[in-house]
Amino acid sequence: MRHFVTEKSKIMKTKTLLFFIIAAGVLPYGCGSANSTDTSDERSVQEIMFDDGNYAMFIHFGLYSKLEGEWKGKTYYGNAEWIMNENQAGIPAEEYMAEAATFDPDEFDAEEIVSIAKDAGMKYIIITSKHHEGFAMFDSDVCDFNIADATPFHRDVIGELADACRRNGLGIGFYYSQFQDWTAPGGGCSEVDTDAEGHKVSFDDYFYGKCLPQVEELTTKYGELELIWFDTPGDMSEKHSRELYEAVKKNQPDALISSRIGNGIGDYETMGDMEVPLLNIEGRWEGIDVTQVGWGYSKLDNKWKTSEYILKTLISIIARGGTFMLNVGPDSHGRIAEQAADALRCAGEWVHRYPEVIYGAGASPWGRALPWGDAVTNDGKLYLVVFDWPADGVLWLPGLKNDIKSARLYGGKKLKFFSDGEWTGLRLPAGAPEKVASVIEITVEDPVDVERKNYVDPQTVTTLPVLLADIRNAELRKSQWMEAFGEWKFKDNVYKITGDTRLTWTVDVKEPGFYEIASEYTGAGSYELAVEIDGKDAVRFSLTSGNRYELFPIGWARITEPGPHDITLKVLSGDFENLSISSLSLTPVS
Repeated sequence: MRHFVTEKSKIMKTKTLLFFIIAAGVLPYGCGSANSTDTSDERSVQEIMFDDGNYAMFIHFGLYSKLEGEWKGKTYYGNAEWIMNENQAGIPAEEYMAEAATFDPDEFDAEEIVSIAKDAGMKYIIITSKHHEGFAMFDSDVCDFNIADATPFHRDVIGELADACRRNGLGIGFYYSQFQDWTAPGGGCSEVDTDAEGHKVSFDDYFYGKCLPQVEELTTKYGELELIWFDTPGDMSEKHSRELYEAVKKNQPDALISSRIGNGIGDYETMGDMEVPLLNIEGRWEGIDVTQVGWGYSKLDNKWKTSEYILKTLISIIARGGTFMLNVGPDSHGRIAEQAADALRCAGEWVHRYPEVIYGAGASPWGRALPWGDAVTNDGKLYLVVFDWPADGVLWLPGLKNDIKSARLYGGKKLKFFSDGEWTGLRLPAGAPEKVASVIEITVEDPVDVERKNYVDPQTVTTLPVLLADIRNAELRKSQWMEAFGEWKFKDNVYKITGDTRLTWTVDVKEPGFYEIASEYTGAGSYELAVEIDGKDAVRFSLTSGNRYELFPIGWARITEPGPHDITLKVLSGDFENLSISSLSLTPVS
């Protein structure tokens, strides 16, 4: 559901705050509705920051940060914030809670964290106020298992960060684990089922005695909030979710509420952890990811995300129509690791050079990534983000219906362009302006109009996901799994495959010639795959598959004419029960 501000007083408040936000550098000029003088925009400040800011910092900080992924000399890999759980160290509640007595994040500096977020180009921060462990990172009158009362630190992390965000023009919001509470009597998944007097307690006792009152504290003590990010609704009833929603809206009417409040309630949709959709998604939504493998800091987790990974994920999510929130986990001293800070700042240098690609940017008119990169729209312009710079100096745009008024390298020289049927070519200089992602700015007749088809690029690999195939005698699903504890992977794939299964993509080919055809799949043992082009056998091969998705080359096939063709993948033999196919790819053979 979407919350609109309609009262005149709130519209005036929005306009006043927008002036402050722009002046403070939260949203730059030229960011769509954020800098618009059109008073018909009735979005709240929070909606504008979410919709047009497009980039936020997530912080997982709690008592688990003290342990840094280690308990009694043993290392637990993956989600360090789950170390208490039976799936990790299985720490008894009493022992775990005792760790608070020596938790002293003495180097926590809210100003430094806000500085990293601003350097990265992020526009608001969401921090864990209480994670599944039940430990509050704020001064709570409801429960003394919190950082101000139970530790030698005796400070309110949430309050300090909220104040620092406001001083620096960033939005602030709070994560709250509403169902799971492993140390509170009656909390979801808690081993504690009696109170201090030994009386049996229920989830209702927890909900009305701790959860709801702490949400009341969070939404009344820290000023105006960007959003409340609930997590893991578990077995929570719709009644409970609704009461939480109404409590937030009573105290923070304009704050957005994530869909993870549960039971179909919320103001926007949150994707799965580390999920990047292949196709555009309508409506208000966010993608979330991490700078390590897990969310809480782990001292032996050195699989850091690079600035290139961060940039590509950020651009991909915005191009699919979403907003990106990237997590950092402070260590036991309250510091953000230099590996994460450096990667964020490095990616931020690019973000600050190309603000129109990020802030206020809309989804790609192609509805999916292009073989060489991606695209966004902003204020009547089309921005092409090129990851794979063409070797022969021509970048091909398929299916663009608009006449181009002008094309140029962002902030640089004008580019020549020409049409060739359904394709538009841009003549580029020999070298890419940027190492990771170069930007081309195109002015067209607004709105941008594209014929959405499966186009085969003449220069680089074209990947055809099964989402875009005509599927016969098989079923489509989304699979998800963890490769490390908490490190989620996603694949849209076809399963329930038989010898009669046919996956057909209708494609438009720019250049005839030989193409290497490959398929990404997982299975067990050997499979014989065959590809038909326009109903005629083109190539087949026998391959041995493992239990992970891999790209397996099938062979070269010749396409003799430009234009539309039907490419069909079929499986002739193998262990059909364990086979899942995610895509077909065509790479021109030079």
